[in-house]
Amino acid sequence: MSIHGLRIVLMLAKLNDLELWGADIGNAYLEAFTDEKLYIIAGPEFEELEGHILVFHKALYGLKSSGLRGSEKLHDIMKDLGFLPSKADPYIWYRENKDGTKYEYVAIYVDDLLMAMENPKEMIDQLKEKFKLKIKVDGPLEYHLGCDYYLNPDDTLVAAPRKYVSKILEAYKIMFGEDPKSSKLPLDKNDHPDLDNSELVGPDQIQKYMTMIGQLQSAVTLGRFDILSQVVSMSRFRLAPRAGHVARVKKIFVYLSKTKHYAIRFRTDEPDYSNLPDQDYDWCRSVYGDVHEEIPEDAPKPLGKPVVHSVYLDANLFHDMVTGRALSAVLHFLNMTPIDWFSKRQATVETAT
Repeated sequence: MSIHGLRIVLMLAKLNDLELWGADIGNAYLEAFTDEKLYIIAGPEFEELEGHILVFHKALYGLKSSGLRGSEKLHDIMKDLGFLPSKADPYIWYRENKDGTKYEYVAIYVDDLLMAMENPKEMIDQLKEKFKLKIKVDGPLEYHLGCDYYLNPDDTLVAAPRKYVSKILEAYKIMFGEDPKSSKLPLDKNDHPDLDNSELVGPDQIQKYMTMIGQLQSAVTLGRFDILSQVVSMSRFRLAPRAGHVARVKKIFVYLSKTKHYAIRFRTDEPDYSNLPDQDYDWCRSVYGDVHEEIPEDAPKPLGKPVVHSVYLDANLFHDMVTGRALSAVLHFLNMTPIDWFSKRQATVETAT
């Protein structure tokens, strides 16, 4: 399951007044049976069974195929409950609610479930009683896959990787023996790290640099897209960073330490674009020719409240002063909720328009 797919489920849940619950399946692999013929010869630790041939039936942890067997078991359960896998993400399942006015969703990540339903407790009871699954934790959504979730006083759902940010800041303190200092911005305005000519750092600093970049990339994935472009810019130097590059990455951690409360609000109102001109573009004179929109014949019928998809994009021209390449960034919204983001250096050098 993709993290942006999870955010889409969360946004649709708030839009269509569904309850959000999380659940954790205990010993998920052991709920499935293995297809392979596996056995061991019992050793002395089996006492009176020593020397016997013991055949495996359950998909034990450590077997190469256990993950697949567990996934197949959950697949059969979801089918039995009337769910269908999404064509965009097979680990996000959907079904119509009882009156057929909206969809309910279940997002599965290994043994973690996120349910967006009218009555998630009913499904939990079915998993326990009908399918005999061991549900370790279940209840209203508070924490899932590295993110904290809570409701604002106005009932707006908020997602914030506060625990993860606190964890990597603690790792920073252990790594450098000090807390991050104060900084209002992740990097200085008009900064060009490609022009840095400070000394190259040694193997120990390179390892720390790679660790910090990996931690920051995870923070971006979990929702901190306010440092997206800075992390992308600094990731280029992870194989041979200079002292100035290390100082810049440390500054991003400083910024995170002062903005641990930053979060994503799942706002479901439709954006107002009434003041923008509605222009039709004649694609016949482009390289695409006379094109027509292709709509899949097997797409599920639309249910629930409408959604507006907006895309914002921009580029920092000549961000890389050595090659002249710009740094692009793209931000996707569903209604007024940021869902996905992306940034990279452009592959070619473009001139200003």
